Amino acid sequence: MPKTRIAVKNIKQKLEEDIRTLRDPEFGYIRAGLPRFAAFFGRDSCIVSWQLVDYDVTIARRTIELLAELQGKKIDNTSEEEPGKIVHEWHPNPSEYKSLQWPLPYYGSVDSTPLFVYLCGLYYEKSVDTEWLAKYWPHIESALEWCEKYGDVDGDALLEYERKNPAGLLHQGWKDSRMDHLGLKPPIELIEVQGYYYAALREAAELALMLKNELLEKKLRARAEKLKETVLREFWLTKKNFFTIALSESKFPDERISSNPGHLLFSGVLDGEDDKIKAVVDRLFQKDMWTPYGIRTHAESNPDFNSMSYHLGSIWPHDNWIIAQGLRKYGYDREYEKIKRALLDAYRALGEIPELYAVIGGEIEKIPVACSPQAWASGALLNFILEK
Repeated sequence: MPKTRIAVKNIKQKLEEDIRTLRDPEFGYIRAGLPRFAAFFGRDSCIVSWQLVDYDVTIARRTIELLAELQGKKIDNTSEEEPGKIVHEWHPNPSEYKSLQWPLPYYGSVDSTPLFVYLCGLYYEKSVDTEWLAKYWPHIESALEWCEKYGDVDGDALLEYERKNPAGLLHQGWKDSRMDHLGLKPPIELIEVQGYYYAALREAAELALMLKNELLEKKLRARAEKLKETVLREFWLTKKNFFTIALSESKFPDERISSNPGHLLFSGVLDGEDDKIKAVVDRLFQKDMWTPYGIRTHAESNPDFNSMSYHLGSIWPHDNWIIAQGLRKYGYDREYEKIKRALLDAYRALGEIPELYAVIGGEIEKIPVACSPQAWASGALLNFILEK
């Protein structure tokens, strides 16, 4: 499919229009995507708020307010609600949304809660609003307590998930599904979730310090260090020179190569591990992962690779954007620019930046189920265009 020369200014205007279209006029949150996910998703809303925190900080503020309002208060296995847990999916008028196998609000997400804490830290850094921090600190503490009590049942400092509702989501990270497309048996500890949790603990420790709660600050930093040690010890595949996507019930690491470990780069969990940082970056840009339109979710060399699949070989703009934040953090400027150019080229080839797309034989292809506009896809490219 030939690329057309669409001016960056015109792309920016279209992406801004996408965000306006997706922003709920009554509640102010960003709906995940049209036409299939016109609802409030905890994970998606945190990530798009992160992407746009320098563009419009009110998106993050309103997202945090609504997530705090919906934060879990009780144990309910049907909705998978637990005290302190951040919602996965909600709609103000469920009957106007779509038929689901679970009630709304639904809490089947392992990463919404640490991402909420991380977003709160980012928002405070931008706003320096001490009154806001005092008001929302109890919600941050409650989220941290969920991570420790309910998110880490076996006490190894890693966040894991196992659905409570048999009709709910079997997989509860960003590559979520009711089906076992990942081939992993719960309880499951995903690699990228540990990065989010580490980043959340570090942000929360800074907030605790601002509130002069030195005891909690030390506790959070100690937990972050324990988490880091466990990640480096348990997830690293020496023979592959890469991180596994997940540990499952047997604690036996999965050896398939995926994009998930790239999410560790921004989090800080690899600080001081220069060899591992380089190994992750190098592996993501090998020919079975890298394409002219971005990094695949799943390596072409994996036995279950499918370029048109939702999570096992397609390319997701937000996935690439999160990886790129880590590349910039560690000074991999050339690789950062490669991803930025790849997503711009994808927009020019497709005339839009959808939720996901395929690359087959070097050519980009649309995937029919992909939402467009989609919040964290449009947010990713808009952030790239706006970054200085």
